[in-house]
Amino acid sequence: MTVTLTIRQADPDDHGRVMAVVDEWWGGRRMQEMLPRLFFQHFRETTFVVEYGGELVGFLSGFLSQSAPEEAYIHFVGVHPEHRSSGIARRLYQRFFEAARADGRRVVRCVTSPGNLGSIGFHRQLGFTIESESRNYDGPGEDRVVFCKAL
Repeated sequence: MTVTLTIRQADPDDHGRVMAVVDEWWGGRRMQEMLPRLFFQHFRETTFVVEYGGELVGFLSGFLSQSAPEEAYIHFVGVHPEHRSSGIARRLYQRFFEAARADGRRVVRCVTSPGNLGSIGFHRQLGFTIESESRNYDGPGEDRVVFCKAL
């Protein structure tokens, strides 16, 4: 029997599935507040889930900017710890890039924490450039590295 990897647009029912695993995938850190249901309801065209043999193994939530009509934004990405380094995140990003291009977007933006060297390296491998390193980006003590990628 062949087990297949499937990437599809999320639906509202996927929110509960992601909430059930997201904190565990982050080593017990509380992450649920970062991903409200609205991404699975109002941004379904740019929110994706990955299943392997029916099991949730990854997700990406993003949106097409309403304020900057040429831009799209990746908000949150997660891959099951046992499936990291298998290309799932790269495939999710590619799927998001396709959706952004199809809507005429020319730029994708995202952020990460300055201490997340793995994330910084991953984004640079995908062709993102560091636009800035912003202190207090998300509030006091919440510094971020701001990325930009031309499509």
